[in-house]
Amino acid sequence: MNNVEFIGFLAGILVAISVLPQVIKSWKTRSTKDVAISWSIINLIGQILWIVYWIYIGSISLVIMSSIALVMNIFMVSLKLKFW
Repeated sequence: MNNVEFIGFLAGILVAISVLPQVIKSWKTRSTKDVAISWSIINLIGQILWIVYWIYIGSISLVIMSSIALVMNIFMVSLKLKFW
């Protein structure tokens, strides 16, 4: 793995786990009233578009990490819809 891919993985890890504290809090409190559904949906669509872009340019590190972030965002949107 070259340095650029390492930076890609590091960036991806940070982005992927950035939603984790909110997911944990929402799961524990069973409340998502402070999470805007518009933010969740925009973020979700953005993640999907990033994955398409990363596939197009061939960056495997960012495809993998963006996919993890996508799963986190899907979970957050699911919690928002469940605890609305």
